[in-house]
Amino acid sequence: MDPVTPAPEIPVELREVRKSFGDKPVLQGVSLALRKGTTLAVMGGSGAGKTVLLRITDGLIRPDAGQVTLFGTHIERMREEAMLPLRKRAGFVFQGAALFDSLSVFENVAFPLREHTSMSLGEITDRVHRSLSVVGLPGVDDLLPAELSGGMRKRVGIARALVLEPEVIFFDEPTAGLDPTNARLVAELMASLREGVCDTAIVVTHDIEFANMIADQMAILHQGRIADIGTPAEMRASSNPDVRRFLAGELREE
Repeated sequence: MDPVTPAPEIPVELREVRKSFGDKPVLQGVSLALRKGTTLAVMGGSGAGKTVLLRITDGLIRPDAGQVTLFGTHIERMREEAMLPLRKRAGFVFQGAALFDSLSVFENVAFPLREHTSMSLGEITDRVHRSLSVVGLPGVDDLLPAELSGGMRKRVGIARALVLEPEVIFFDEPTAGLDPTNARLVAELMASLREGVCDTAIVVTHDIEFANMIADQMAILHQGRIADIGTPAEMRASSNPDVRRFLAGELREE
């Protein structure tokens, strides 16, 4: 079993991170720190680089420059196989849930356990059922993703992220494509996870109402940089014109 060091007080930190695709700069010197026990909402217009930032933070994409620290370890140049012990400690919920269409709900949630642990079938079954219960979906083991509503697929994606009992979870647009009722249910679920399940998260979203429901801290990303960062109340009182325009619904990325 891989030795696990305790999560530091700042499990995630980025310093002057830059990333371009071809001649298009996406991130142009992003720095932020996620303190343990905090939910940070990273917000910005479409094309602001929010998802790129999240994937760099989890080591799924390498930055062109800058430092990325996950659980006290620099990961910006780390090879994939060396990343695995760290990645097991960080769950990732993809925007479209990214479920395997041909696998049942049970097998989708069990997949990380089969890939990354040597658990017995009984242990896997118990862990999967516990995760599905946390997201309010008991008794759906045999259903396929096509048989689920959009909100249910999101919750199965969250259950899969929880099944390895991560210390940090990264959420990429968890309410995208959901109607207001399902978006609120997902927000309530994410808020409840902090009570003994996983109390530390980065959430990428463009939904200001949703961010106000779940976040302790907000960071507004604009033109490849953090325009401002602080509590929701501090963001509402910000004098930064880009922050004020975003919160007023006027800011759009090219």
